[in-house]
Amino acid sequence: MTSSDLRSAVWRKSSRSNGQAECVEVAFLAGGRVALRDSKGGGVGAVLVFRYGGWDAFESSLVEGDFEEL
Repeated sequence: MTSSDLRSAVWRKSSRSNGQAECVEVAFLAGGRVALRDSKGGGVGAVLVFRYGGWDAFESSLVEGDFEEL
């Protein structure tokens, strides 16, 4: 993963963000990778990058409520 991979990424905010600046953004990258970042950083800061299978498992865990007690 290079920084140029992320510079060309098209970031999308959750439809549930209601126009708020503080939300999570996701970008679908080449090679089946998915990037996740906090929009509060203004595009600067940590980015989590998942392979597609890992993203699918992460998304399923969110839907199932596996992180509610954290």
